[in-house]
Amino acid sequence: MSSPRRRLLRPARQSSDDNPRQAQLVARRTRLQTEQQSLARWMSRLKRAFHAVERHQQKVSRLEREIARLQQG
Repeated sequence: MSSPRRRLLRPARQSSDDNPRQAQLVARRTRLQTEQQSLARWMSRLKRAFHAVERHQQKVSRLEREIARLQQG
């Protein structure tokens, strides 16, 4: 015979969590804060990478101009 499904025992709600909307607000605010921190970290990495690419593009264009100038003269 199959055994009955196991029931999950969950703790009773606390009196401060009477309003589920309030709990959702708190959860969303904490999630927003962590996402904002994560975005700030990624933005600093992105800026650093963007400027590195920009420097490489300037070096390549400078070298291309120098090569073109040397080939003509």
